[in-house]
Amino acid sequence: MTSIVPHIQQIGTATPDHDIHAAFIGWARQQIGDGRERALFERMAERAGIEHRWSVLPKTGQGDESPIAPGGFYADGMPPTSERMRLYAHHAPALAQAAIADLPEPPDPGSITHLVVASCTGFVAPGIDQILARQLGLPGNVERTLVGFMGCYGAVTALRTAYHITRSDPKAKVLVVSVELSSLHLSPEDSVEPLLAMLLFGDGAAAAIVGADETGMAMDRQFSATLPASGDLIRWDIGDTGFRMHLSGDVPARIAQALADGEFRDSVCGGAKPGSIDGWAVHAGGRTILDAVEKGLGLDSEALAISRDVLRQRGNMSSATLMFALQEVLAGPKVGQGVAMAFGPGLAVEGFGFRGA
Repeated sequence: MTSIVPHIQQIGTATPDHDIHAAFIGWARQQIGDGRERALFERMAERAGIEHRWSVLPKTGQGDESPIAPGGFYADGMPPTSERMRLYAHHAPALAQAAIADLPEPPDPGSITHLVVASCTGFVAPGIDQILARQLGLPGNVERTLVGFMGCYGAVTALRTAYHITRSDPKAKVLVVSVELSSLHLSPEDSVEPLLAMLLFGDGAAAAIVGADETGMAMDRQFSATLPASGDLIRWDIGDTGFRMHLSGDVPARIAQALADGEFRDSVCGGAKPGSIDGWAVHAGGRTILDAVEKGLGLDSEALAISRDVLRQRGNMSSATLMFALQEVLAGPKVGQGVAMAFGPGLAVEGFGFRGA
């Protein structure tokens, strides 16, 4: 009996058109009272490897780029979580639809058998999965799965779900969507570490079609690991004024240390030497995260070029980020042996191996 090999057949992506990166840096600089701390923030911002981050928040009536400016979402202080969720319910489906429209060959809605949606930056019920299914005109019997609040590796879990669906049903055509609106969660901070964490995040969405037809990118082995004693290193806390991100400065060192371990490295690389892998799609969680992966695996300076470019042009879009990197890999030369992985709360790593079809 022939083994079924699920394939990521196509990927589409979308970001809003409001670039908030420079505006955020200007706002964050004003929050830090201590001059030495402010100078440290400015140096770290310059070294972040990010040039643009995009937001669904509209520009003000005067065309000002900053949501803090008069007329902006944050102009009168920090809105309550309820108001942020109202915007999430409005903007998340629209951005997700833009990503689906970016698919090279958007599928006939009637052909979709399963819908898997990943998101950790908002809650609404009926969920984003139901809203999208209705707006896209998917069949009423489409099977839906919502991957919620898993953070930056949520897209891996969503794609893995599609992988297992396809292996059990070769006729399945799975639409996978990841949509994140991180810019809805600005919080009142005045110290360097939380401001640097917020500096990373932007809005984005991605969509993929997964099925058994042998086109695109073949998915093979799956891997998952949680680092011991690391549960507090990456955390989202739901507060009265949005979701507050905690990202410890210890994360990059812990990642590098883990990847340098032979057993952990074999899990990620499938027993292959890292230098023999010709396709890397690594979640662009931040420059120091990518540096840690490069160091831990002993990769050359060009191995993570795609992920660094995603970070530079769009920042960290939480779960959607990895799919932006996969899109670039899919559009490039055929990969003989590839690895996709992302890090998130836990501290955990989730990923899979892939190769060109």
